Amino acid sequence: MAEKWWENAVIYQIYPKSFKDSNDDGYGDLAGIISKLDYLADLGIQAIWLNPIFESPQIDHGYDVSNYFKIDPVFGNLEMVDRLIEEAHLRNIKVIFDFVLNHTSSDHPWFKEAVKGRNNFYRNYYLWSDGGENQQVPNNWASFFGGSVWQKEPDGDQYYFHLFAKEMPDLNWKNPQVRKAMLQIADHWIKRGVDGLRLDAFIHLAKADFSLQMEPKEGQKTNGPLIAEKYYSNLPQVHDYMHEFAAKIKENYPDVFIVGEAASATAELAQAYTDPDHMECDSVITFRYFSEDETGKDRNLAFDKQPAKLNWMEFKNIMDDWQDKLGRDRYPILYWNNHD
Repeated sequence: MAEKWWENAVIYQIYPKSFKDSNDDGYGDLAGIISKLDYLADLGIQAIWLNPIFESPQIDHGYDVSNYFKIDPVFGNLEMVDRLIEEAHLRNIKVIFDFVLNHTSSDHPWFKEAVKGRNNFYRNYYLWSDGGENQQVPNNWASFFGGSVWQKEPDGDQYYFHLFAKEMPDLNWKNPQVRKAMLQIADHWIKRGVDGLRLDAFIHLAKADFSLQMEPKEGQKTNGPLIAEKYYSNLPQVHDYMHEFAAKIKENYPDVFIVGEAASATAELAQAYTDPDHMECDSVITFRYFSEDETGKDRNLAFDKQPAKLNWMEFKNIMDDWQDKLGRDRYPILYWNNHD
């Protein structure tokens, strides 16, 4: 079987806002990226990955998309995207877009329709629940951005689900219309020349029954929401959603690179997500490579706010495990850092 272009590729991540400002407005832009393509080619890279450039209120640096078919004006426009793709390809550089699957912005037209009422067609594009006892939030699950995963809708009596900011409501992947719509968006950009998709937060597409409560760990305070990853991360249904999504893309575009952000994935989970016999991701990005040496931290201060050195022996053991499980017939993403 012929080698895919991405199997041994060096991919250069570009954070568009800070990469190159072409017009002195204080923000990096697509014209700035284009102006640096010769420099990037001289580095010997095979691809660039752009963090989100779609239209967005920028609550979460573009990961809150309000229109998947438009470019945020701070970066440029569709004509500039076409030029970037064309100029990159002239230099044998592939282009990878960041694609947010798990949620949209609350400014997205789908959500603006959804909050008009329970009978609206787009209501089922998102996740809703009635309140619990005394109209409190449905359960005690915590958002990754702090507080509850639940937010009361503006003019109704239900709560909508958001794993991240309250302005970023989660999509309902149980709804086939949602899955169809996200495939249509992917197809649109691949037809336009994009060579790969980095699937943001795909491990959260499936959620457990909202009636469940997160049990606190021993000694953990219980007077607030608790991170409940076992109820909204890496659930079995994710494999079904990803297989359906990837298989349809690969059927039409076999050379497109699908790389998933699997933040909390273990090497065993990464094996499952990249199983060539069950088409899902070509590769995944995990956050589990780097263990910190916390011995120098001040116990009287917040641990996650203090700098720490890399635990080199633990890093070696983790990399050995990942290479053992994925290094023979898979393609693990190797990196030192990224925007997260």
